Amino acid sequence: MIQFDVITIFPEIFKGFVSESLLARGQKKKIIRIGLHNLRKWTTDKHKTVDDNPYGGGPGMVLKIEPIFKAVKSIELKVKSKRSKNVKPKTYNLKQRVILFSPRGKKLTQELAKKWAKLDQLIFICGRYEGVDERVADYIADEVISIGDYVLNGGEVAAMAVIESVSRLIPGFIAKKESAQKADHAQYTRPEVFIMGKKRLKVPKVLLSGDHKKIKEWRKNII
Repeated sequence: MIQFDVITIFPEIFKGFVSESLLARGQKKKIIRIGLHNLRKWTTDKHKTVDDNPYGGGPGMVLKIEPIFKAVKSIELKVKSKRSKNVKPKTYNLKQRVILFSPRGKKLTQELAKKWAKLDQLIFICGRYEGVDERVADYIADEVISIGDYVLNGGEVAAMAVIESVSRLIPGFIAKKESAQKADHAQYTRPEVFIMGKKRLKVPKVLLSGDHKKIKEWRKNII
């Protein structure tokens, strides 16, 4: 099992995402676990303030380091060893990574997803507004990740992308192992011929041939 923990100021965004389809089934089968954490829980003032003006001036607000630090420390998985008089407690190092999402981060890849799929816990820090105090990237996050060359309103969509890409690689999450890891190739289904105006859109003949060797070669060239 892998534990995903998402730190966000908008946990409700994830409600439908985590409760439908394969993610819902994966949680029910205890293949994955997803925790949603409202950053405001770790604030100390009555207004539950999570952001402040940036030093040096500039537009917008920046998420503060204090509540993020407290949140990460609070939700990190910890091993509790059973002690006895005659047996020394077993030591086990949990494999964890803290991920901050930022357009300035390194790109998410399938190879990175495979690496993360071997972990015990992934903690995601979802930025908002003008970003996150840079000390979070420097001293709290293990990696700063971007899912593409564009700017989003926050890190929540990026967290969803990582949860899906990593979950697919956990044994048992996808029924067919080869479906979980291969890149998609062109796919066709019925009808064999689809009439679109004056056009007759046909399924490639090789897929109707029954020759699995030729089909395999065709798919290699059409990825």
